[in-house]
Amino acid sequence: MKYSALKHSPARLFCTVAALSLVASGAFAQESKPAAPKPADTKPAAEPAAKPASTPSADSRFVLGETVKSIDGKDVKLADYTGKVVMIVNVASNCGYTKQYEGLQKLYEQKKDKGFVILGFPANNFNSQEPGTNEEIAKFCESKFSVTFPMFAKISVKGTDQHPLFKKLSNQPAPVGGDPKWNFTKFVIDRDGHAVARFDSSTTPEDKALVAKVDELLAKGSGEKPKPADTKPAEKPASDKK
Repeated sequence: MKYSALKHSPARLFCTVAALSLVASGAFAQESKPAAPKPADTKPAAEPAAKPASTPSADSRFVLGETVKSIDGKDVKLADYTGKVVMIVNVASNCGYTKQYEGLQKLYEQKKDKGFVILGFPANNFNSQEPGTNEEIAKFCESKFSVTFPMFAKISVKGTDQHPLFKKLSNQPAPVGGDPKWNFTKFVIDRDGHAVARFDSSTTPEDKALVAKVDELLAKGSGEKPKPADTKPAEKPASDKK
C-alpha cells in the first residue's frame, strides 16, 4: 500500500529524498556560534631585576682597602687589620718630631694585646727629612728606638704622586681629612676600618686626648662589659619623730 502511494506521487517522493539529503548534509543543523575570544593575558609583565643597592655611605670611610709594601718588600693587605684599632702615622728620621718614635713604641706595647696596632709609613715630603732607603730606615728605627710595630716602604703622602692610602685619608670629611701638614700626623682608624680621628704632628703619643680616644675605640667590640650603673636605691629620709 505504501509503495503504491509513492509510486503514484513522484513529487512527494522527490520532496522526501531532498529532505533526507539536506538533513544528511547538515543544512538544517543549528548554525554554530563563533568561538569566544580567549581572554587577554592579564599576567603582569615581570619587573626588571632590581638594581644593586648603592654603596652605603659608611663604605666611603673604609680606608684599609689597599695592598701596600712592608719595609722589607712584602705585600701586606691592610684589610687584614680590620677588627683592630689602627693608628697610621707618616714618619721621618731627620725631623724635630722623630723622637715621637719612642712614645709610639711605648703606646704600642701598652695597647697591642687589646687589639691596637701602629702602622708607620716613612715619607720624604717635608723638607726631605726621610732621605734614606727602606733598609736604612728599618735599621735606624730598630737601633735608635727599638721599633717593633709594623713599618712600611717609603711612600709619598701628598702631591701628585700621593699614595692611594693617604689619598683616601685626605678625602675624608673634616676634621679627619686633608693632607698631612707635616711628619708624624696620626690618623686613628676604628675596628670597622673607618677613619674617625686625627692628631697633628705636635700631638705626642702620650697626649691624654689621644690615649683616651684609643682606649674608647678599644673598648668598643672588645667584649668588655661596661661597668654597671650604681643601682643602689637612694636612702629614704628619716621619718620625722612625733
